[in-house]
Amino acid sequence: MVKEVGRKLIAQNKKARHDYSIEDVFECGLVLTGTEVKSLRLGRASLIDGFAMVQDGELWLSGVHIPEYTEGTWTNHTPRRDRKLLVHKQELHRLIGKLKEGGTTLIPLSLYFKDGKAKIELALARGKKAHDKRAALMEREAGREAEREISRRQSGKSSKRTKFDD
Repeated sequence: MVKEVGRKLIAQNKKARHDYSIEDVFECGLVLTGTEVKSLRLGRASLIDGFAMVQDGELWLSGVHIPEYTEGTWTNHTPRRDRKLLVHKQELHRLIGKLKEGGTTLIPLSLYFKDGKAKIELALARGKKAHDKRAALMEREAGREAEREISRRQSGKSSKRTKFDD
């Protein structure tokens, strides 16, 4: 069998970047059962309600939904079970310190296969308030308008007509 090379995206949490301000991003391995891996290879997973927590000095992923493998039998897994995350000890101690500061949480951004191994990208994040979300949307829209205006001027078209255009 040929060994997989590269990165194959399985699931992405697009809403996380809207709801949270991302401070730090890092990669973790996952401890999975056989039917979970088979289900992931079919591209089936949801990170919507997922979060990571530190419990007894270990990092755990909770709330991530990996549906049961359709061809599985009695060996099938529970779809929303807690899964252990694999990180280096130094990285875990650094995370524990940042989480104790308060106001931060660990959320999954994406789930993917990297060289045949399941990995998850976690973000150390702070929740945004409603007015922060509106400000970010307005800022993004203003940037888009500025880009449109620049491209119009470079192409020689003016966005506004003046009385001298005739």
